[in-house]
Amino acid sequence: MRTLNSLAILLAFSCYVPLVLADDASVTISSPADGAKLSRTAQTKINYEVMPGSKGDHTHLYVDDKDQAVLRQLKGSHTLEALAPGNHEICIKLVTRAHTPIGVQKCIKVSVE
Repeated sequence: MRTLNSLAILLAFSCYVPLVLADDASVTISSPADGAKLSRTAQTKINYEVMPGSKGDHTHLYVDDKDQAVLRQLKGSHTLEALAPGNHEICIKLVTRAHTPIGVQKCIKVSVE
């Protein structure tokens, strides 16, 4: 029984360690807010912050799945030209030096009137 308890503790700890040591990559978009309504005549300023972790190098900005810009600063802003009326998805994706997405991203939905 003692061996079984030790094994359970060892398994629990070994499952926990990868979570603790996990890559802390993240992307946040501070503005515009998710669900924001934007003017069709105004440019849109995207404010963001990135933590690249060990696998990320820089980010790409997408509007409706179309690559719009390469963002190399960890914190900053990028101005988009006025968007067409309708609903749009704006995403910032963390990528490697080879421009391959690593799966860390932040997307917001906006509507343009």
